[in-house]
Amino acid sequence: MSALHLAILMPFIFAFFVPIFNKSLRKVHTGWIVLFIPVILFIYFIQFIPTLLQGKEIVRSLPWIPSLNVDFTARLDGLGILFALLITGIGSLVVLYSIYYLNKDKEQLNTFYVYLLLFMGAMLGVVLSDNLIVLYTFWELTSFSSFLLIGYWYEREKSRYGALKSMLITVFGGLCLLGGILILYVIAGTFSIQELMTQVNVIVNHDLFVFAMVLLLLGAFTKSAQFPFYIWLPDAMEAPTPVSAYLHSATMVKAGIYLVARMTPIFAFDSSGLWVWLIGGIGIFTLFWGSFNAVKQTDLKAILAFSTVSQLGLILSLFGVGAAAIHYDIDENIYTVAIIAAIFHLINHATFKGSLFMVAGIVDHETGTRDIRKLGGLMNFLPITFTVALIGTLSMAGIPPFNGFLSKEMFFTGMIRVLQLDIFNMETLGVLFPVLAWVGSVFTFIYSMIFVWKTFGGSFQPEKMEKKPHEPPIGMLIPPVVLGSLVIIFGLFPNALLGGLIESVAYSVLPKFKYEVHISHWHGFGPELYMTIGVIVIGFALYQSQGKWKKIYDLFPKKLTLNKLYDSFIPSLETGSNLVIRSHMTGYLRSYLAYIFIFFIGFLGFTMWSMNAFVLNTSKVGEISIYEIVLSLLIVIGCITIVFAKSRLTSIIALGAVGYTVSLLFVVFRAPDLALTQLVIETISVALFLLAFYHLPKKFRHPETRRFKLNNALIAIGVGLVVTLLAISSYSTKLFDSISQYYVDNTYDPAGGENMVNVILVDFRGFDTLFEISVLAIAGLGIYGLIKLRLARRSEK
Repeated sequence: MSALHLAILMPFIFAFFVPIFNKSLRKVHTGWIVLFIPVILFIYFIQFIPTLLQGKEIVRSLPWIPSLNVDFTARLDGLGILFALLITGIGSLVVLYSIYYLNKDKEQLNTFYVYLLLFMGAMLGVVLSDNLIVLYTFWELTSFSSFLLIGYWYEREKSRYGALKSMLITVFGGLCLLGGILILYVIAGTFSIQELMTQVNVIVNHDLFVFAMVLLLLGAFTKSAQFPFYIWLPDAMEAPTPVSAYLHSATMVKAGIYLVARMTPIFAFDSSGLWVWLIGGIGIFTLFWGSFNAVKQTDLKAILAFSTVSQLGLILSLFGVGAAAIHYDIDENIYTVAIIAAIFHLINHATFKGSLFMVAGIVDHETGTRDIRKLGGLMNFLPITFTVALIGTLSMAGIPPFNGFLSKEMFFTGMIRVLQLDIFNMETLGVLFPVLAWVGSVFTFIYSMIFVWKTFGGSFQPEKMEKKPHEPPIGMLIPPVVLGSLVIIFGLFPNALLGGLIESVAYSVLPKFKYEVHISHWHGFGPELYMTIGVIVIGFALYQSQGKWKKIYDLFPKKLTLNKLYDSFIPSLETGSNLVIRSHMTGYLRSYLAYIFIFFIGFLGFTMWSMNAFVLNTSKVGEISIYEIVLSLLIVIGCITIVFAKSRLTSIIALGAVGYTVSLLFVVFRAPDLALTQLVIETISVALFLLAFYHLPKKFRHPETRRFKLNNALIAIGVGLVVTLLAISSYSTKLFDSISQYYVDNTYDPAGGENMVNVILVDFRGFDTLFEISVLAIAGLGIYGLIKLRLARRSEK
């Protein structure tokens, strides 16, 4: 195992020791111990930047399931290093912030940091995996761990609701992603992203190409909260602020963006332009819709949540428009600016949004509320926090000289150049791209001003606050101050600090071109400058006159929202499932056996009939001895006796006689190990039956009446007929080669065993055995949880 693999797995490994540290070092906040992990990983990954800037990649492969073409191949290129640095860098600041945000005496820190490390490792696995199946495995782990983090305060109903909502929507997208991955494997015969890139022509021209694309994008859109799947993100704000700052500004929500960027070299070659339209169109509308809805929010984290939705739409729209560059064969492609802008804004968004989430957490921590209607005048009490908030909001609004202004200008450039596209019928609806980009930016300016001035400006309202506000501890200030400083530094020196990295990332997204990144504050007089001036002037005017136009939000019917649709769909789904369950879950064992037998008759009978498997061939039948005839007759007599016996004791004895007779058949067929096993099992079974029935009442509560039931008779005849035909046909014909010789050839040397049955159970069926153990372990954990819950409720009473 390479160091790169260990870097991915380190958070998982360390998570096992967090409860031990938490229990043994009670006087130390667990976060101080956990902090070493993201810091070490950040230092480890940052050392690869010089190598990657030279155009090289780091690839390390570890065999996992070679027979299914599934290898744990870790690939570190420009795109991978960018996300790895975001995950570990922001993760380090979030852990430091959480040390002062979460009280070690009141919170269950062991579970919090276990969940956080699980998420960190899962995100690293997503962005560094070259194999799509491995990527999908980590992808689902991000959904699982984020569910735990969002529902960390599980005693709150809103936390449970937000966690379940995020889980249902993102797991739905994950299933779609898995379908797209499997279709790609059907088309290209590989799960490797690098190998898929070499078969672009085969993939694009395949009949299943569009289906695979749509499924992959559903996975990306649900994870990155694009319209109409964005509804889970605002409810996820019930998580602790460190979780919001980490998951919803820098990591989880950007997993979908990563997937789009990673798959662009494959799907962007689509000649129909569906990739460009879907990503660009959904992204630009999400930008507008998110910013439009952010303005009406009154909770600080809700404003930032809808802002995140909007900013993610902005980044995706740039990747969609930039994908059009691949259809032009010119050296200085004017459309690659969109790709560069997307990468640059992805970095910028992590800095200013991460700092703003932390600011919201500080305000909540120090005042006891996040409601902007109760806040105001805090700049005098929290001057450092106000400074960070002002820097972050001005960057988010796209005001110079901060980094958000630079990427916003490049965003305008990319949207304007959509009008110059002469492919994919962009001359029609393509005009909406710059229009929605500008309108969305106006609303972005408005909610940015609302966030900072409604909180820190205006009049102070101490009677509406739970606490007297003051600056938080220095440890809680350091992370947002660091991010706020990066907002300024990246805005003043973008080329020196980020130019080479952005070029490397852009090459990973579109390897066809050579990039020379040059970012500057002044581009001369042009459409971008006029659009920015318009955003500031119109945005400021609308901010000042909110009371006159905010009533437009009342025009939207409150009962016809996506949230209402979700809230009505889930209960309806539960009601429908209960109806289906009650229709066949009668509580009677005979009903369940009837369902199983009917399915058995229909499915197996149809399969044999469709494959012409009914064959009777007696040419190879061996001589039947008198012993076999006698034993078979005894088995038949025993079975009939069980059915018609009126005494329980007689039925048990007859059942035992059938079992012992079967063991004698094993002896005749020279299988002493099976005979011995059968004898032991039969003896124990008969003894247990006798013991159980001994304690039952001797008489039935109701007089026993036996009536002939046609349905039962038909099922019994059908099962007997199908099994008989199956037994005869399996001896007479072979539709497939026998697998027994494979076990014979591979048991002794490759598997290193002498007992074939044991080797089959442990090695050849190793995953089956592992899954059985896993099921038992999960069931045990569930039972343990129920017992603890019951004990907790008893103690409360």
